[in-house]
Amino acid sequence: MLNQVKEMKVTIRRATAADVELLTRLAARTFYDAFAEVNTPENMQAYLSETFTVPKLSAELRDPLAIFLIAEIDGEAAGYAKLLDGEAPECVTGRDAIEVVRIYVDQKYLGSGVGGALMQACLDEARRAGRRTIYLGVWERNHRAVAFYRKWGFEIVGSHIFQMGDDRQTDWWMERKL
Repeated sequence: MLNQVKEMKVTIRRATAADVELLTRLAARTFYDAFAEVNTPENMQAYLSETFTVPKLSAELRDPLAIFLIAEIDGEAAGYAKLLDGEAPECVTGRDAIEVVRIYVDQKYLGSGVGGALMQACLDEARRAGRRTIYLGVWERNHRAVAFYRKWGFEIVGSHIFQMGDDRQTDWWMERKL
């Protein structure tokens, strides 16, 4: 199946308000798949029920500083990304920065190029917006993601706490110039 997926064409489009239910399901599923094995069920449920709801994602989609991108293969949502234009943490030293807040791929499409297509789309969106730096936060224990970001030229520049239910986890800030 993976070889068949690799031959499929990934298309990226901007999400709209009409995508809120699709995005809510996709976001919750991909986050759960990525982190359920290494977090308690209680912490996962607390985070999912707070973060990935239709009202919350509706508000995020309406935010003029946010851009959501959906990756599709043959019309099926295969992953998504969220960019946010806001205040960068002090450790991000590049000018005119924008954040990749989320970038997740459906487990079925891991290794198929969806993540790369989403990252390239994020870089393209950032450049179109006149940004010169892009940054993101990643859990220090998410080795696959850290390796992916390093491959794309991101470097660790700092850290911060990510609250997962009652668990204080360390995320690394990573940045790269555009």
